[in-house]
Amino acid sequence: MQSSDSLSLPAVEQLYRHHHGWLQGWLHRKLGDSGDAADLAQDTFVRLMAARRPPVLREEPRALITHIAKGLLVDHWRRRAVQQAYLDAIAHLPEPQVPSPETGLMIVQTLVAIDAMLQRLPAATRDLFLLAQLDGLTLQELSERTGKPVITVRRHLRKALMACMTAAE
Repeated sequence: MQSSDSLSLPAVEQLYRHHHGWLQGWLHRKLGDSGDAADLAQDTFVRLMAARRPPVLREEPRALITHIAKGLLVDHWRRRAVQQAYLDAIAHLPEPQVPSPETGLMIVQTLVAIDAMLQRLPAATRDLFLLAQLDGLTLQELSERTGKPVITVRRHLRKALMACMTAAE
């Protein structure tokens, strides 16, 4: 049995009825797009319903709703940034070399997953990994550039590679 502070499905329905309009307006002001606002508002309540452990409802339910919506907003903006970077990268390609829309969608989805994985890494690990991958620096060069011992650099890179392998599963 759930405590009276936990959200049950009827409680989520009640939250939806009382706060959906407000949330959608709030999101519309943040995004400037009513369609995206409607989608993110809906996703917010889907997250509430799909929670493995029902979230605890405090005195101000909009705080919980806003917290979830802010996370979705960050994901939305991050996805848009990745998508724009992809479009910028292919803008110079001749028409026959431009990936199909389906392939482009798969590429963007993969890039978003990689970005999310990188964001979960500690900053030092992420920075060393990106220096190694994008600049092609060796362990010794990374050590010299960062002032960290080679063994520490190796541990960071191993951690990042393990995260990549886990993300690929």
